[in-house]
Amino acid sequence: MSVVAEGPPPRVRVEGYAIVSIDGMIADCKRHMPDALRLDADQRFFEASLDAADAVAHGRNSHELQPHSEGRRRLILTRKVASIGPEPSNPMAILWNPAGCSLAEACRAIGLIEGILAVIGGTDVFGEFLRIGYDAFHLSRAGQVHLPGGRPLFPPGCGPTPEGVLAHHGLIPVREQVLEPAAQLNLVTWRRLRPRADAS
Repeated sequence: MSVVAEGPPPRVRVEGYAIVSIDGMIADCKRHMPDALRLDADQRFFEASLDAADAVAHGRNSHELQPHSEGRRRLILTRKVASIGPEPSNPMAILWNPAGCSLAEACRAIGLIEGILAVIGGTDVFGEFLRIGYDAFHLSRAGQVHLPGGRPLFPPGCGPTPEGVLAHHGLIPVREQVLEPAAQLNLVTWRRLRPRADAS
């Protein structure tokens, strides 16, 4: 996919959420998120954050599977439509091909004119939003989990580490929390220093 130029509406903030292994992976070599990355403290943070968001964006193989999931507006990124289209199984969702229309148009299609759009994966989706521009990214790292040969947070070629990629795209770490000391689970929030060029 290649994204058309226009970003989200000016009052919509794009925020990413991910947990990675110590080697920067979001899934194992079979593209499955292992139970070792489903840590309670991170899951609580993730659920509370999505409850506070106004819509979520993800690929067709990603889903948060939370109690309030069915009530959330969502953009599902896919190449199966030319631009945007309905998701027959979910009236709260819109199928969106970034190569066919802008994020602003996709947001308007789900009635999102202000608030937070939470980007939750997978790898290709996180990569698409790098080009659009994140306002913030909440990156958890499970310091005891190794996933050699796994699925990286960002597509190959973006950079060797998630932190390096975020810094290269204009974000800086502004807050670090230890979510679960025994699991060496840390959460770092990255934010954009300057507003996106399309934001007012």
